[in-house]
Amino acid sequence: MTERELTEPVSLTLPDGRLNPAAVGWARHPIVDTSGIGPGARGRGRNKRWEYWNVITPTHILALTVSSIDYAAVHGVWIFDCATQRSWSRDTTVIPARGVEVPGVLGAGPARARAKGLRIDIDTDAETTRLRAEIPDASFDVTVHRPDGHECLAVVVPFRNPARFQYTVKDLALPASGTVTVDGVTHAVPAGASWAVLDHGRGRWPYDVRWNWGAGSGVSEGRILGLQVGGQWTDGTGVTENGVIIDGRLHKIHDELRWDYDLTDPLRPWRVTGGGLDATLEPFYDKRSATNLGVLSSRTDQCFGRWSGTFRTDEAAVSFDGIDGWAEDVHNRW
Repeated sequence: MTERELTEPVSLTLPDGRLNPAAVGWARHPIVDTSGIGPGARGRGRNKRWEYWNVITPTHILALTVSSIDYAAVHGVWIFDCATQRSWSRDTTVIPARGVEVPGVLGAGPARARAKGLRIDIDTDAETTRLRAEIPDASFDVTVHRPDGHECLAVVVPFRNPARFQYTVKDLALPASGTVTVDGVTHAVPAGASWAVLDHGRGRWPYDVRWNWGAGSGVSEGRILGLQVGGQWTDGTGVTENGVIIDGRLHKIHDELRWDYDLTDPLRPWRVTGGGLDATLEPFYDKRSATNLGVLSSRTDQCFGRWSGTFRTDEAAVSFDGIDGWAEDVHNRW
């Protein structure tokens, strides 16, 4: 496919709230203004805004979600001990949406969530993002560092219905440090061995949607590598959310990728191929979740493990192994 690279700041929406055709494409930095998505905007009930952060340390996996999906605020905190496979979590849905704050533009302000038994604060400056989350018996305080010149994958995807579209920023292989506390015991999030991933989303979604997402971060053969792959939700749109970040430089994959996995046995290897990429995830844990609140329902299999494989293009060639991350299959009605 031929995808347009965006190199100058652009608004996601036109003044009347419709998708701006000039915003469709991909970028190496979060240069899209998404302030036209939110309460009172066009497409009432379809506006979706979220920040999802995941941090993988040598001992724990940490995750938080702050989101407003127009008619509800949906938040979550999850802390997982890799050795014992014990977890501490809190998920909440607040209808109508309240106690939530997300910026109109990535990095332009804080993101916060407040609900019973849950508190999340995300504060960003030019070089760092501080992630603080607190639930009963567990909390974490992590600083994510942004190396100079580090590139992400920002994509504007038009759905078949012209009133539906999505802007996503996938930012991977970001160094992290801090602490995580569970049951009164504090553990280090050690610098140099902990990696953060951001999924920043703004758009207007169809009610019924499925997607794949895979991400990995780490060091292999002396190179810092970030693996970003997606599928289903972008199929046939002319845009993909696929790429590999090598030492901070994004190498965009323009092809739709092939996913091979078995949801009846999700801990079998997941393989993703195409566009010069041949990657396999060996999972060790399936974070399976399901919600059914009538109009709002979801089902997720998020399998954590280690990626290995090869990536080859005219401009890059790398083999990798031991890259921590996950692959997921999601079905949402929202």
